[in-house]
Amino acid sequence: MTIHSLRSKINLIFSVALTLLILIFIAALQYQEMHAAEEIVRQERENSHYLYLYYLKYGKIDTAYLASQKIRLVPDRERKGIIEKFSKDKKGRIHYQVINYQYRRFILINNDRFKLLLENMNRSDYTLKMSLLFVGALILLALLYLWIIRSLKPLSDLKEKIKSFSEGDLEIECHSDKNDEIAAVANEFDHAVKTIRELIRSRQLFLRAIMHELKTPIAKGRLVSEMVRDEKQKKRLERIFIRLNLLIDEFAKLEQITSKNFHLLMKPYPAERVIRAAIELLMLESDNRAISLEIREAFTIQADLELLPLALKNLIDNAIKYSPDHHAEIVADANEISVGNRGEALTEPLEAYFAPFHHSRDGLGLGLYIVKSILDIHHLKLLYSHSEGWNRFTVSR
Repeated sequence: MTIHSLRSKINLIFSVALTLLILIFIAALQYQEMHAAEEIVRQERENSHYLYLYYLKYGKIDTAYLASQKIRLVPDRERKGIIEKFSKDKKGRIHYQVINYQYRRFILINNDRFKLLLENMNRSDYTLKMSLLFVGALILLALLYLWIIRSLKPLSDLKEKIKSFSEGDLEIECHSDKNDEIAAVANEFDHAVKTIRELIRSRQLFLRAIMHELKTPIAKGRLVSEMVRDEKQKKRLERIFIRLNLLIDEFAKLEQITSKNFHLLMKPYPAERVIRAAIELLMLESDNRAISLEIREAFTIQADLELLPLALKNLIDNAIKYSPDHHAEIVADANEISVGNRGEALTEPLEAYFAPFHHSRDGLGLGLYIVKSILDIHHLKLLYSHSEGWNRFTVSR
């Protein structure tokens, strides 16, 4: 998944938001810890000053005040182990000092009036509050992320359905009952699919009706040709009607290809067999005069034996028609099949002739459009070159 995808951008935004949330939490925690430490130190100094003044005035320690400040007077039985933890000066004396020992905070006050060991019982709850706030923000961020990702799921489903539609599945349904923008796009696409599906079915019905109506007079024409006494004319008429019948079958295949409603039967075939099947489709009276075939290197090719010969037939037919000598040269060599003829170079780039009903002085109409459509299905390429007065179209992997 690249950074340009919508989901990647959302992931990036939430990653940045999570990082900022963690950094803010750490910074706030450190600030609160520093502030709380300063407050505790201030409180302890004020308490020590108050105890000293109170002792001067009354000659005793104000234990009630200590209790109100959550400060415990450490009894003698606990003092020994704790006193040892305080540091002494060069003369071995301990003055006012505060230490943290075993997660507890002790205060030693040693002056000319009294010596006290106190434990500060105050505990700041800022860490718990900040942690709860952080966890709450984290859960909110996670829920927001899941909500947005879930909202994008229909977009992924729509993408898969568009892909299926592009592969020829006209029965997809992508209607949505939601009210967001993705649902609006899905509903518009669903409407477009239904419209296209109806148009394709109408076209298919129209073409099938035309082809059906054409087959009837062709069949009658073949019956009438049987009554012709001149054998030469009879065979010529038979070839014409057979040719017309084959053309109708070819149109039916092309209609299936363009509507992506054709199921390929791919098998490995010798290249020579595919080429000869294409030559047979031309129904030439004399193949040897119009075509020369050279198999320089035999190889097999994965092909549908109905479609690929049809593409080659169109290339050979164009080569014969638009050559001054009406001759085409076919060469099979090193996993390539090339069809060449004498003539002038194409006046436009090859890709321009792939458009249906392309018009040019060379008369290339549907020919190369049909060839390109069939080769695309077979994952084959069509290359063109012109050298020394020869045009050459090469089918390669």
